[in-house]
Amino acid sequence: MKKCLLFLIIAIQTKLIWAHEIRPAYLEITQTTDTTYQVFWKVPIVGNRTPKIDPILPNGFTLTQTREKFLIDASLRTYIGDYKPALNGKTIAIQGLKTTLMDVLVQINLLDKTSYSFLLQANKPQTTIPIEPNRWQIVKLYLLLGIEHILIGIDHLLFVLGLLLLVKGIKVLIQTVTAFTLAHSTTLALAALDLVHIPQAPVEAVIALSIVFLAREYLMIEKGKKSFTAQHPWLVAFIFGLLHGFGFSAALQEIGLPQKEIPMALFSFNVGVEIGQLIFIAAILSLIYAIKRLSLQLPLWSRKIVPYVMGGVAAFWLIERVMRF
Repeated sequence: MKKCLLFLIIAIQTKLIWAHEIRPAYLEITQTTDTTYQVFWKVPIVGNRTPKIDPILPNGFTLTQTREKFLIDASLRTYIGDYKPALNGKTIAIQGLKTTLMDVLVQINLLDKTSYSFLLQANKPQTTIPIEPNRWQIVKLYLLLGIEHILIGIDHLLFVLGLLLLVKGIKVLIQTVTAFTLAHSTTLALAALDLVHIPQAPVEAVIALSIVFLAREYLMIEKGKKSFTAQHPWLVAFIFGLLHGFGFSAALQEIGLPQKEIPMALFSFNVGVEIGQLIFIAAILSLIYAIKRLSLQLPLWSRKIVPYVMGGVAAFWLIERVMRF
């Protein structure tokens, strides 16, 4: 069963080595008086360049730049805006977004404490601010962000794949996935609410190490040796899941949370992560089933290709991430 994953791994291994998480740009507009606004514009650096995208605000909305700062992974700009009419019912767009694969999260906070959240994408580079806020819009937005995050988070998916290699039986699989879910949901909430803080660089390094660990455990089983993970997969999933939760929280902090709807946004994001995780598990199990029906006769050595590829990619990430310390 497990060796059927060989074809999937070979097909994507060249992309995995250079895989990185796609981070959205972020536009925040906060009303400070009846006619003035604080505008924050953050654009992630992709490779060695900053995508040429800029916000297009309603006609008559004037901006005066107050600060510009360049970080290793993003450029930041802050402005003072002046606009007399109400923003409700007006249109906001992102120039140049159609030519990129980047998303833009827009957060608007008005003086009367109402807030709006939108996700702009290449196929939808503009939006109209509604007259009245819609809480379900936040649920939908952060649910989609959670699904997107897990499905492009290759390191998290490789860890789940490693668990699938080691787990035998549906009952044990359910226990293991549940333990992983409970663990990363806990630390995601604690970190997102700023109750617990751990430096991100060590967390990312240990996440890569967790994949190396699972690859090694599988190779030990292939050699006929005992494996702690095979005997207690739910415990290993729970322990490493705590660290993966901190990884999820870092992405959520990059995205940002609406200040008036933090619990709802956090819950929706977490549910989205779980949905994305279940989609991945279902896809892998379906692939295994489909390939088994082909009755392919693979050599015994092919069983080691999957863990070696996983371990090799994760080891590369581990070295790369440790060098960021």
